[in-house]
Amino acid sequence: MTNVMNIRVECYSGYHGEETPRRVWFGNRKVDVMEVVDQWLSPDHRYFKVLGDDESVYIIRHDTITCEWNMTFYKKRELN
Repeated sequence: MTNVMNIRVECYSGYHGEETPRRVWFGNRKVDVMEVVDQWLSPDHRYFKVLGDDESVYIIRHDTITCEWNMTFYKKRELN
């Protein structure tokens, strides 16, 4: 059985029309993207490694065929 978290992503469309994540919604919880740390492409997906305003790191992917977003990785900020 696979656990799937439905996420909603608000994007900024830049000069070339490429969408960049600016805000991610996990249910009712909103995380603002402070920085896109990395991004890469696969044949069917675009991946973004982002730093949230909660200081956690997320890897989210956009399915270019279905236009759905998924979270594939999460690392909670480390408290000192």
